[in-house]
Parts: sequence; C-alpha cells; structure tokens
Amino acid sequence: MAQAADAARTVILTVDDDPGVSRAVARDLRRRYGESYRIVRAESGESALDALRELKLRGDLVAVILADYRMPQMNGIEFLEHALDVYPGARRVLLTAYADTNAAIDAINVVDLDHYLLKPWDPPEEKLYPVLDDLLQAWRCSDYRPVPSTKVVGHRWSARSSDVREFLARNQVPYRWYSVEEPEGRRLLTAAGKDGQRLPLVITPDGTVLVEPEAPELAAHVGLATTPTADFYDLIVIGGGPAGLGAAVYGASEGLRTVLVERSATGGQAGQSSRIENYLGFPDGVSGAQLTDRARRQAAKFGAEILTTREVTGLEVNGAARVVRFADGSAIAAHSVILATGVQYRQLEAQGCTDLTGCGVFYGSALTEAASCQGQDVYIVGGANSAGQAAMYLSRGAKSVTLLVRGRDLSASMSHYLIQQINEAANISVRSRTVVEEAHGSDHLEQLTLRDTATGETERVDAQWVFVFIGAAPLTDWLGDTVLRDGRGFILAGPDLTADGRPPAGWELDRPPYHLETSIPGVFVAGDARAESAKRVASAVGEGAMAVMLVHRYLEQS
Repeated sequence: MAQAADAARTVILTVDDDPGVSRAVARDLRRRYGESYRIVRAESGESALDALRELKLRGDLVAVILADYRMPQMNGIEFLEHALDVYPGARRVLLTAYADTNAAIDAINVVDLDHYLLKPWDPPEEKLYPVLDDLLQAWRCSDYRPVPSTKVVGHRWSARSSDVREFLARNQVPYRWYSVEEPEGRRLLTAAGKDGQRLPLVITPDGTVLVEPEAPELAAHVGLATTPTADFYDLIVIGGGPAGLGAAVYGASEGLRTVLVERSATGGQAGQSSRIENYLGFPDGVSGAQLTDRARRQAAKFGAEILTTREVTGLEVNGAARVVRFADGSAIAAHSVILATGVQYRQLEAQGCTDLTGCGVFYGSALTEAASCQGQDVYIVGGANSAGQAAMYLSRGAKSVTLLVRGRDLSASMSHYLIQQINEAANISVRSRTVVEEAHGSDHLEQLTLRDTATGETERVDAQWVFVFIGAAPLTDWLGDTVLRDGRGFILAGPDLTADGRPPAGWELDRPPYHLETSIPGVFVAGDARAESAKRVASAVGEGAMAVMLVHRYLEQS
C-alpha cells in the first residue's frame, strides 16, 4: 500500500476526455491511494489546467499527473507541457494506445515524461499500481517542499512588499516570500491570472488573490480579528505592546470583559527585538516575537479579544462610559480605558531617506529583512538597546555591521551586557559622533553620505541596507486635548498631575488621580507612552498589570 503523504492535501490528478475511462482511472486510483491522497479527475486539458491553477493558489501539492494522449483541442503531451509550468515537481504519466507508443517515447524529451502506460491497464495490480508506487516514492524523496499557506509575490526593492511581509511576520502569520523574478513567483502570477504590474500579490490559504492589499483587507483574509464582538466592555486596552498585552492578560484573567485594540501588530517595538536577554525568567534570552506570541496566546486563553488594524482616532467621556472612536466612524465603549499606545521610531531626516524607506532604509524591521542581508555590509543608526540587539542579530550573517552613533559612545543609552557583546563581535564596528547626511539611490539604497559631527568631514560609503533606531515619539497625537500631555506628547499621570498639590483642571472627584490615572478618571496609561516611564519591557509589563489593579479600584468606587 502507498505510504501516507507528507501533506494532508496532496493530489493525484488524472485527465481523460472519455468519461467512462476517466471514471475508471479515478476508481482504480481511489481504491489503492484514496486514504493517503486526494484523487482529482478532469475530462479536458483546459479543465485540468484550471484545476491545477486552483490547487496551486491554495498551496496544495500535486504528486502525479496522468494524462490521456488522444484528447481534442489539447492532447496529453500539450497538456503536460503546460502542467510542467504550474507543478514542475509532479511526476508525469501519459496514457496511450499501442499505436501511440512512438509519440509517447518522443514526449520523454518534450515534457520530461516519467512513464507511459498502455491502455487498458487491467489488471491494475500488475500494470498500474507498481508504476504509481515507484513514482510516488520518488516524489516523496524529492525536494517538493510544501509551502506555508499564505504566499507573497513581490519585488525585492518594494516598500509595499516590505510592509506586507512585515505585517504578516509581526502578526505571526506563516507565509512564504517569492520574488517576481524567480520561476515560482512567475508561476504563481500565471496561476492567479495576473501580469505582475501591480505588486505585491498575496495568495491566502483558501486561494483568494489579493493585489496590493491594505492592512485591514489582509488581516481579514488571514484570520486576524478586526471587528469587536460587543459594543460595551469593562476595559478597553489601546495598544498591543508589552504594556497593553500585560494589561489584557491581567484584565481578562481577573474577570474583566477586555478588548485590546492594535492598529498594526501586537508586540510594539519590543516585538521587533531580535533578542531580549535581560527580561526576568529568560536566562538564555527570548526574541520579541516569541515573547509577543506567548503573551497574545495567554491573553486569548483568558478570554481577551484582540483586534488588529483598527485605527483609534478619538476618546470621549459620556457619563460613566469611556468611548473609543475608530477611523471608520464606528465606536466601542467601556467602564475604563488603558492607554498603552507606546512609541514609534523617529524618522531619519537625512535627504533621500523618505523616498528609499522600504527600499533599503528600514525602521525596526531587522528580523524580516535579515535573510536578505547575508554576506553584505549593513549600517544601523542608533545607540540604544534596540539598535544593539539588531546589530547582534544581523552580525550572524552579514559581512559587517556598522553602528552609527550620534553620541561619543554607547554607554549613555545601551545596557552594559549589550555593549560587551558588541565589543566582542569581530564584524561589528561602532562609529561615534556620526550621522547620516544623505541617502543615495534610484529604486533602492546604493550609498550613504556620513558626517562626523566633531569635524564636519563627510564620507560616501556603499550601502544597500540601513536600519534606523533613533529616538522615540509617543503615539498620542490622536488624543488632542482630551488628556493632559507634556511638551513632547507623553501622557501625564498620577503624581505628575498634582505636582503643585492640586488636582488637574476639570477633575471632579474628591480624591487625587491614582498612580497611573490620567486627567480623566477611569482612563489610565501604561508603558512607554507615559511621561518619564522607564522605557523597558519589564517595566511596561509591570505597569500594564498595575493599571489593571487600579482599574479594579476605580470600578469599586464608581
């Protein structure tokens, strides 16, 4: 008997224009291989090609194709020649009458035919199954490589393609990347009926084709929740970084109806860290993606809803309710809100950088692009922990990694353990008092102009990859004047609101704000968005948990 296939949806396809013969072939195949393979039959070359293209889009595997030679419009050899473009790894068998054996022999050179069978093949135990057994065994031993369910076809130097890959990776959606310049990428375009003029092309697990999808459309098709299941909650958490995930875990685990709203992907900046080695409980370190995935699954286990690609545009007070408004005009409300919006890397203001973002200039995406940096020279702008972690990660495969630091050294903003690791890495160098003056390139980054801030001297260097980790701007502009913020946009809370001993303007309660409470009662802040926060993963998680404790206290007294 045939052994079980390596993939659950592996197909044996047969095509014959004679319905009786087609049914007979499929019957004999199912009798022998039906438990391990899916048998698909077609009655014309065109319909068989349509079936192959659909299988290709769904990511199904095709092990063997059996085609009758004498078919109208498209004979078996012509069909197998087209099928070769869609599934080059499938084993090919031609069914022929005795008079057509010369054509079958000629087909060995045309379509790299694996075998031809004379009709009739009775008894199949002697004339069909032994041949198919050998071909299936050869196919199982070949490098057919089943691919992950979601496929992305795009250009290497495309900002939009980079955005899609980053979105899928950060949301833990398995995908496989195909360059449009590679044969398999072109095969997928052909199967989808697209010419490649608009990219990226995303093929979802069910075979749906998306062209240049925006994040909400992509999220909806890859199984990410984007719509709330209720109108009112106990707690709305805005932001899915460590602080937001911590709040969602503690809120849901303590019985609060909790929803976490994230505009892009959970994890925040920490989720993009290649290695976090000073987080409690992980002596060997943990990647930001791993930590994020565990926290997200933990929050979901306790019943927290997690919504992605939802842009929050406003926060309102409506009596005892706190109303959160979205960009699409919809809204949800809750008894309490935790603002955990975090921060984003500041943009590099050097000339040329804006046009080359996603085409060689990247912001916090070292994990996604690392595979493309193998054996190349890489530049990293920044001197904090995120830059150091990226440098260590990229140094594993890059020819060289150069850290460009505006200050005199790394000690002002980077943890000591990272500085030690960087000093010990043979292919990492640090250029202090150096900034990027200009980025050069047409369709992708080709060179950088660097300036020494001490001497003013400039130098032009070859560069295809630069990763930027400079400064942090809070994601709080959407709040406007709703809650009090400092001059840089960070949210004021607790003691910072009562520095002069008086409560903030408009505060109507007879108690001062709780430690993480903002100028609106029942609205709390946690993590990097809070003024004077520690900007560390552990402290953000702790503040998320503390904010939930204060939410309970607020709800008890409301």
